Amino acid sequence: MSYIRFEQVNKYFGKNHVLKDITLDIEKGHLATLLGPSGCGKSTLLRCLAGLEEVSSGRVYLDGKDITNVNPRDRGIGMVFQQYSLFPNLSVAQNVAFGLKMKKTAPADTGRKVKEILEIVGLSDKLGQYPAQLSGGQQQRVALARAIVTEPKVLLLDEPLSAIDAMLRRNLQIEIRRIQKDFNMTTIFVTHDQDEAMVMSDVVHLFNKGNIEQSGTPIELYTQPQTKFAASFIGSYNILPAETFGKACGEKLDCTDVAIRPEIVRISRQPNPDEGRYNLQGEVVSSISHGNIVRYTIWCGGCTLNADVMFDVNNLFNEQEKVHLSIRKSNVIEL
Repeated sequence: MSYIRFEQVNKYFGKNHVLKDITLDIEKGHLATLLGPSGCGKSTLLRCLAGLEEVSSGRVYLDGKDITNVNPRDRGIGMVFQQYSLFPNLSVAQNVAFGLKMKKTAPADTGRKVKEILEIVGLSDKLGQYPAQLSGGQQQRVALARAIVTEPKVLLLDEPLSAIDAMLRRNLQIEIRRIQKDFNMTTIFVTHDQDEAMVMSDVVHLFNKGNIEQSGTPIELYTQPQTKFAASFIGSYNILPAETFGKACGEKLDCTDVAIRPEIVRISRQPNPDEGRYNLQGEVVSSISHGNIVRYTIWCGGCTLNADVMFDVNNLFNEQEKVHLSIRKSNVIEL
């Protein structure tokens, strides 16, 4: 049996059906991400596991034990919220020690564990400082240290990085993943940021309106979206009616829509005839630089395609320039 199991979990807030028959398994030691737009139910499911919300129906299991009605403090779960909820009148060391004191850990062991965990999160020089004296990233690491110092069975992270600037956020993503692996701690991470999910996860569960739309590894979700919603949420797919795309490339497709990743679209000034590819002619509408990537938007007689190419100062395409597009057929996902 999986380490964490949600079995036909439903949650209502009044008449609002927030979680709809969720059945989900999470393996021990994995970092599983619940990904989806705001209001899709991912944080509610996290809170049901923590015991902060009661399920309307269904069961929740942890390590083979039914914890559906177990008191939150007896579940052995640590949680870090978007708001770090640090005690402003307690020092860093006192904040981290709080959970150990609630468990009545011996003072000598408490002091040792606090120093060890603050060393791991890179804050060993901040023991005596207070939250107001710390940056947002440092406060986040204090909250993380406080959650894991008690050695919980499961760590829950509810969008803990959403209020942090982009560069620090990337560094903390790597840091959290490293700590999770070092402790082999079963972790559930909630985010609406698909890039964050790709970087951090062993497995991603994509939520949509209270349902799990698709589950898989980050690579599986990125390269093999199974629905139009998954393709629109993961990456930046070109999603086109199959009939429209077929007319543009002169072929008939037996599906409703197609999804095409922009990085697989090859753009050139000369045609590239190949039986294994769809070939289109078009005109560059615009180009936008994204660091080392240039995104071209191309009008192809009835449809618009985005193409991402590596920046090459010697091979840039101009607006209104006529171009040829080539797309490997095996990379076009039929929906």
